[in-house]
Amino acid sequence: MKLLTFKRDGAIAAGYLDGEDVVICAEGPGADRAVGDLVAEGAAGVARWASLDAAQRAPLASVTLLAPMPEPRRDIFCVGKNYRAHAAEFHSSGFDSSAREVVPSEPVIFTKATTSVVGPGADVLGSLDHTGTVDYEGELGVVIGQRAFQVSKTRAMDHVFGYVVMNDVTSRELQRRHNQWVIGKGIDTFCPMGPYLVSADEIADVGALELETRINGEVRQKATVADLIFDIPTLIETMSRTMTLLPGDVIATGTPVGVGIGFTPPKYLQRGDLMQVSITGLGVLENRIA
Repeated sequence: MKLLTFKRDGAIAAGYLDGEDVVICAEGPGADRAVGDLVAEGAAGVARWASLDAAQRAPLASVTLLAPMPEPRRDIFCVGKNYRAHAAEFHSSGFDSSAREVVPSEPVIFTKATTSVVGPGADVLGSLDHTGTVDYEGELGVVIGQRAFQVSKTRAMDHVFGYVVMNDVTSRELQRRHNQWVIGKGIDTFCPMGPYLVSADEIADVGALELETRINGEVRQKATVADLIFDIPTLIETMSRTMTLLPGDVIATGTPVGVGIGFTPPKYLQRGDLMQVSITGLGVLENRIA
């Protein structure tokens, strides 16, 4: 099931995609939390929505999409340098010169604020980065469906509800200035997510998913999820070893080679630039720098 949160006629609603239509399952007060609530219910929630009257629908083209979970309950968990070629380009850029390892031996985990989340089509406010070093990072987002504490790799995927396209937009200079990456990564509007959340049962082989990022139509990034240094089960095992992952938690799994800082000179984003991140079966996430 492809889950969406959207606006129509000024009201927030939620539902699922059915061809070129959206089946409306919640509308009005509380609808902004409906997808998150369904994730917590798991398969029972999906079955409940599927059993609702499918006649309550609207053309997809008639609604304004928001992030599937517009206000996540917790900050977004992110993984740094999780593709080998990207780790190398990041190190070569000089921004990572103090790191002891080019390729990390353990996952590098940081967070983005919930207030950084925006949906497809929303403007990314590059003007909030006073250093003028805005960069893109297309990523696969993993959404936790079941509470996970000290979960082994062999059971980790049982705790995944589904997947979403993400863009870990970053101020490179603020990232460099602060040893902790939160300030450079957690800027308002710097975490586009969408267009929908796809339940795991629709993805036969997550490793085969191909990610592609285009800037103004030019392909900058292209990789498969199988190229991750630390795969999804390893990330869940590592993170849940000492902290509990909750339903609705989002893990951005890392970005492949081809980010702006990797070019000489760097190709930072400018006002009006169009970012398009696509992943097989998960749709295309489009946002413009404003």
